[in-house]
Amino acid sequence: MDIAKLLEMLRNPAALQAQALALQQKMKAIRVTGQSGGGMVCLTLTGDMEMVECTIAPEAVAMNDPKLLQDLILAAYHDASQGIKETIQKEMTGSLGDFGGFPFGGFPGLDRD
Repeated sequence: MDIAKLLEMLRNPAALQAQALALQQKMKAIRVTGQSGGGMVCLTLTGDMEMVECTIAPEAVAMNDPKLLQDLILAAYHDASQGIKETIQKEMTGSLGDFGGFPFGGFPGLDRD
């Protein structure tokens, strides 16, 4: 993003707010499914990290090993959250371009793992 475009956005707060709302809606529309245990546990997260689906295969429950099941759920969550981060990074980079040299679309603290 060039500095002139950035300055124009800052001069028009209503347009900036509209763009922020549009980006927020895009984030909510993102869906990423993470899995673990060869697909025995699958979790779907939205772009704002809300879990909207969780499936656990009967075989995972039949193992009667709560600790293993907990680990599978955590691993599936981490898989999905990593996918969300990557998707958002692509979206933000596409929308905002190089914004001040910061990673992850220009937002400090949201850098890659």
